[in-house]
Amino acid sequence: MPQLTKAKNKSKQQEMLIEEALLDNYDHYYHIAYSYVHNETDAGDIVQEGAYQAIRHCASLQKPEYVKTWLYRIMLNEVFLFCRNRKKETPCAEELSQRSQLDTYCDIDLLNALDQLDARDKSVIILRYFEEYKLDEIADILEENISTVKSRLYRSLKKLRLQLVDDWIWEG
Repeated sequence: MPQLTKAKNKSKQQEMLIEEALLDNYDHYYHIAYSYVHNETDAGDIVQEGAYQAIRHCASLQKPEYVKTWLYRIMLNEVFLFCRNRKKETPCAEELSQRSQLDTYCDIDLLNALDQLDARDKSVIILRYFEEYKLDEIADILEENISTVKSRLYRSLKKLRLQLVDDWIWEG
């Protein structure tokens, strides 16, 4: 019986830790989701589903010191799942106009160039430059080797640079 009580206490502590991390970093999770879907409602749904999944599977958190990394991984998986499901649907005209009205990002060219990247490459750029994570933290979040993350980062930066220069040449 004491073993069961100890397990329940650990589970409750992990759940509280996850809830605290979710509340502290909600804006970051929302920002990442919004950068992929460009819709406030969808971004909110993604973060809510990610929070639900995190609390539901709190027992799978093996190291409490990595709770933030663990949550980012869950949120990115939810984003990728949403994007895969959305590709199967065709947006109506109202959704398309709503997306363009809600998008208040100041550098439209950069946003469009980011949208041209593969989902994993885009994640590396967003986590590095918009969320200001270090490369080793990004490797943990994406569950990839740090060399792979570096390769993705530099390849993505090159693609972005080429895309932005190409856009500038044709517009100029």
